[in-house]
Amino acid sequence: MIKPIELVIFDCDGVLVDSAPLATRVQIALGAELGWPLTEGEVIDRFIGRSNASVAEQVAARLGEETAALWRDRFEQLHREAVDAGLSAVEGLPEALDAITLPTCVASSGSHEKMRHTLGRTGLYERFAGRIFSATEVTRGKPAPDLFLHAARQMGVDPERCVVVEDSRPGVQAARAAGMRAFGYAGGLTPAGRLEGAGTVVFHDMRELPALIAGV
Repeated sequence: MIKPIELVIFDCDGVLVDSAPLATRVQIALGAELGWPLTEGEVIDRFIGRSNASVAEQVAARLGEETAALWRDRFEQLHREAVDAGLSAVEGLPEALDAITLPTCVASSGSHEKMRHTLGRTGLYERFAGRIFSATEVTRGKPAPDLFLHAARQMGVDPERCVVVEDSRPGVQAARAAGMRAFGYAGGLTPAGRLEGAGTVVFHDMRELPALIAGV
């Protein structure tokens, strides 16, 4: 028997705030600057949806620890500048939040500092204050289930009663590994085919989300 949903867990970048294109452009620029030329598709596959630690490990394996540390610092600086220059909520997201009556929280690969900045710039921080969880709080980032299981524990909800809204392949994989149902948002950078899988509904317009959740 499928149990009713009691909690909606949102990823942040690319789901709440339209920051994935900004981050992708910054990563491509850093790759060109520091010696690892990357295409948009390669950035999406390697970096989007993953923790800072995971990105740093990949860069270190390719370019060494010193360059990885420089890459991390430069990314934080350039990403902040890009956010300040123009970041918006994902199209249709505020309306979707207004229509969702279930409890919600955020569980993101980004740091708390980064989420305070991005959610604050888009007027969304207060909607989730006190219910925001970061991969920095767990041992393993996405695609491991640790972060989503941590969020469910902190919110006092069984994993099987949670749904996750994600826009990355590691994110939907993490939701499945946690035993949670997933909604894969394909209105951003990640192609729909990369989000499809067991227990996952793929959608393209955030305004569809309330009805999809109600229909689970």
